[in-house]
Amino acid sequence: MGLFANCIAHDCLATIAYADKLCQGIPAESFARMPFKDMNSAAFNIGHLSIYPARMATLIGHEGAISNPAGWEDLFKNGTPCVDAGTYPSKDALVAHYMAGHQKVADLLTELDDAVLAGPNPLQGTFKERFPVLGQAVLFLCNNHQMMHLGQISAWRRAMGLGSAM
Repeated sequence: MGLFANCIAHDCLATIAYADKLCQGIPAESFARMPFKDMNSAAFNIGHLSIYPARMATLIGHEGAISNPAGWEDLFKNGTPCVDAGTYPSKDALVAHYMAGHQKVADLLTELDDAVLAGPNPLQGTFKERFPVLGQAVLFLCNNHQMMHLGQISAWRRAMGLGSAM
């Protein structure tokens, strides 16, 4: 177990605890609503974040440890526009997949040697340019990327009249 990997895992768990607070109190029938044009719903944000643990598991050498339900990649991949209610899986399915995936990544990280994270990011393109070291990429995906989208859910909650989760 590496110190850096353990720190990422710790913060990933804190992040998913925040996600859980944000999702509590959102009625299931409202989870995929868009109160304003171009405002991503909670369903889209959680769905989007839920597809990344499978990628992270592969990046850290555990390909196949996490898999996404059929069709979710197309619904939630980067660049896919959010649509209003009726298209997405249920709130329970989205939240459960999000939580289980990120918990599994955190568990895998606690067993990972920091030398793995010190290696090069195997992905290509802009993502590799931004995060040339694997640990940078994993840290971003486990924490920063999540917080960007969870912040959208925080604003979405207020637009839906649900108030702060804190």
